[in-house]
Amino acid sequence: MAALRIAQSEKGWLSRELVEYVAGVLDMPAIAAYEVATFYNMYDTGSVGRHKITVCTNLPCALMGANEIAEHLKTRLGIGFGETTEDGRFTLKEGECMGACGDAPMCLHNNHVMHVKLTPATIDALLESLE
Repeated sequence: MAALRIAQSEKGWLSRELVEYVAGVLDMPAIAAYEVATFYNMYDTGSVGRHKITVCTNLPCALMGANEIAEHLKTRLGIGFGETTEDGRFTLKEGECMGACGDAPMCLHNNHVMHVKLTPATIDALLESLE
């Protein structure tokens, strides 16, 4: 997993060729590395925008308003889950539980910065700070 993280950090996303290269370096079947890369939401197997926002939509976050937060983001950015804005600045993804259930709803920015207890106002402030 660390090798895939490093490869993605260096190249921006994990192409099939890059995953196969990592598998070769680790002397493991390429399919095993590809299964990991496609299972976890922190890996991107397609190009992403400069700011990737991953919204948790699992049950605790959903019960606390994650679906409304997701719809607000979709409206503000003009894109859906799995899409990137035309200017390449934002990618919106739907994610599995990221371990912040007590502070739901939440999102993750570029796999590193967690934003919790989201409201439409905090989403607006986040987007403005990233523009």
